[in-house]
Amino acid sequence: MRTKIAIQGIKGSFHHQVAQDYFYQNIEVDECMSFEELVTSLLSGKTDQAVMAIENSIAGPIIPNYALIDKNNLHIIGEHYLSIHQNLMALKGQKMEDIQEVHSHPMALLQCMEFLKKYPNIKLVEDKDTAETARRIQEKQLKGIAAIASKTASEMYDLEILAPEIQTIKNNMTRFVIINRENHFVPESEINRASIKFELDHKRGSLAAVLNVMSDCKLNLTKIQSLPKIETPWKYSFFVDVTFEKYEDFAKAKSLLEIMAEYFKILGEYKNTKP
Repeated sequence: MRTKIAIQGIKGSFHHQVAQDYFYQNIEVDECMSFEELVTSLLSGKTDQAVMAIENSIAGPIIPNYALIDKNNLHIIGEHYLSIHQNLMALKGQKMEDIQEVHSHPMALLQCMEFLKKYPNIKLVEDKDTAETARRIQEKQLKGIAAIASKTASEMYDLEILAPEIQTIKNNMTRFVIINRENHFVPESEINRASIKFELDHKRGSLAAVLNVMSDCKLNLTKIQSLPKIETPWKYSFFVDVTFEKYEDFAKAKSLLEIMAEYFKILGEYKNTKP
């Protein structure tokens, strides 16, 4: 029985590539055109697990996705880093001077902005998915419109690459997380990364005290992001990623943070795969 995986986008997208790389075996994918749809696919039981982009080395964290994981009580059970290569593609026979519009996911457009600035007359149009844009250009034979997508997408949808590797920073990595409805059991000996959420009392030094505990417990803070609590003005939730060498160190920090924080939650404990 094939594992069913929810991905954002369609076959040929970066999410599809991650699903193939991470799971190895023959998988069945559910193509979701938004992250909300992806979460619904997982929660409904339509799929077994899901792949979700969470941050990019150029554009930064995708904050709404952290909120989606938290709000729906999903669990991060793994991660995968993918080197992103963005390519400008169009129908065969088109040239750069023929292009009037470039369509792609807003994150892809942002990653390629230095290249796109060279063509101020070209209109930039945000779309739901990189690969879906490429497929639509081929299906509707759209002339004068280019997509930014992966090389795989150009091959799958028979488009010509007009400009390869147009991302601003060549070492462009996106971190994806693997999410599940339930906490996946990973042996403590393999766990060396965790994603957590906490809320603190609004008083001086509260965040500094938490950071000191993390440092004292030998945790390496790899990311911290605050989100305002809409229902409580001037109060914030903190989403934090930490790495550690020994699970006992994290367990100690966890027990202390549960006491110090007004609210504390584990979003996932898993294996660090950062290259």
